[in-house]
Amino acid sequence: MATKQPKKYKLKTHKASASRIHVTATGKMMKLHGNRSHFRRRKSAAIKRGYDQKEPVALGLVRRLRKLLPYA
Repeated sequence: MATKQPKKYKLKTHKASASRIHVTATGKMMKLHGNRSHFRRRKSAAIKRGYDQKEPVALGLVRRLRKLLPYA
């Protein structure tokens, strides 16, 4: 009879953060721009084109997000 190993607990992923943050293959965290939908007609075309691209998350938030997304 094998001895019982102590149970290893799994960490839970924060699903709201997981839906908003994309992690690249190199480990960078990317997010969509804010202010995408309100008053869209008065914004310039260059600004609206920028909304299609993801932008990197600020370095100050990355450490906090790593705790929320332990398996990312």
